[in-house]
Amino acid sequence: MTQSAAAQKPPATPRRLDPEDAQHALAEVQERLRRQQLVADLVHRQEEGDAKANLVEDLVHRQHEAELKTLLDGLHPADIAFILESLPKDERQSIWKLVSPEHDADVLLEVEDWVRESLIEAMDRQDLVAATGNMDADELADLAPDLPPDVVAEVQKGLTEEERAQLLEAMGYPEDSVGAIMDFEMVRVREDVTLEVVLRYLRRLHELPDHTDQIFVVDRQDKLQGILPLSRLLVSEPETEVRAVMNSDFLTLNPLDSDADAAGAFERYDLVSAPVMDDQGRLIGRVTIADVVDVMREDSQEQALSRAGLQEEDIFAPVSTALRNRAPWLLFNLCTAATASFVASQFEGTVSQIVILAFLMSIVAGIGGNSGNQTMTLIIRALAMGRITGRNLWQLVKRELFVTLMVGLCGSLVAALFAWAISHSISIALVMMAAMVCNMLVGASVGVLVPMVRARFGKDPAMGSSVLLTFATDSLGFFIFLGLATIFLL
Repeated sequence: MTQSAAAQKPPATPRRLDPEDAQHALAEVQERLRRQQLVADLVHRQEEGDAKANLVEDLVHRQHEAELKTLLDGLHPADIAFILESLPKDERQSIWKLVSPEHDADVLLEVEDWVRESLIEAMDRQDLVAATGNMDADELADLAPDLPPDVVAEVQKGLTEEERAQLLEAMGYPEDSVGAIMDFEMVRVREDVTLEVVLRYLRRLHELPDHTDQIFVVDRQDKLQGILPLSRLLVSEPETEVRAVMNSDFLTLNPLDSDADAAGAFERYDLVSAPVMDDQGRLIGRVTIADVVDVMREDSQEQALSRAGLQEEDIFAPVSTALRNRAPWLLFNLCTAATASFVASQFEGTVSQIVILAFLMSIVAGIGGNSGNQTMTLIIRALAMGRITGRNLWQLVKRELFVTLMVGLCGSLVAALFAWAISHSISIALVMMAAMVCNMLVGASVGVLVPMVRARFGKDPAMGSSVLLTFATDSLGFFIFLGLATIFLL
């Protein structure tokens, strides 16, 4: 006989720490690792073969491991993942060995991709099979690209035919699509049953799938007919049929939709979950707010890295790996800086006659870069939210240029006063004012064009955008300022 969910005692779960507590736990782990290394160093200074020293080292090592294991056992998997991400590879592997096997799967799902790879490398085949054997199909699909093929094949043997089909389906969708993040666990009912029947059905479940705020109403072919919010289920009369209280107007997603578009829909409509339907109208999965939060966080991190020309990397990765990641855009930045210097060198005569220009031209370049960075940030965000279309593009460009012009006129007045104060020359002040306005307009134009052009060709709009913006505002800023000075001051 199946026990009701209310009669079952929920399993104890480790508490989740807040960020400050997680950092405190990290500090404790680091301190214990430091003490352990200190003892090992002291023992190694003893004479080789000293049995007593080796025994002391072994006892202290076991004590530290026991303390660390006790600390880790009381943490939530997300906090363990935070600790692992914050440790160098060697220490990370040492801590990973102390994590309870029952938490392995959850931790692997929580950690960043670059950490997950190193953790999987440290696990043998048997441990990997044990950790992934109880995962849902959608969770296993997330890990499959990082797992050895033989482990995936072994885990598939333990899946039911339905789970195996779900796994293959989830692995077949593009990485940044709704199908890649959708969850297969959901509650479905028929429209011709009463709410009392639905309630009895729910009581027979061990627990509801996470983030269940609505029940999906389907026909015998699994075609979605409507949704039944739990709030409406609880307040309606039990004798009422589902079709009488279900919502027939609801938002659906397609598995090939972009996960960024799904995140935008969740934000716009304050959704907790949304059904995913195939082209035949059949319900094949759902997306929850937990999946969407992960997408938003990953997109935010990728944009922040892309603007500096970086890709995601282990902060404790070997120097060679960091060089491969950072060197290309740094070398490109060196070329752009050299170009800007070359432009300035062509006005050597002007600068040598009016030395004060050498101190002022950096202001022109810097303000132009800041102005362009503001515009570029707005454009990249608008592109990510899907708010820019062919119809509103030109209107947006005109608006940004007008706003920049107004801000530039106000700011250039202050800059002109500063230039006059240190040079006592009205001409220099006017040149400073004109150059600053022009370079701010250059920055705004580049801030619009670079993301738009990259997006038009299917590239990441944020990738290297800051480097390209700096190149434009420095080179053209020097050229405009020194060129105007050459024309009007000499």
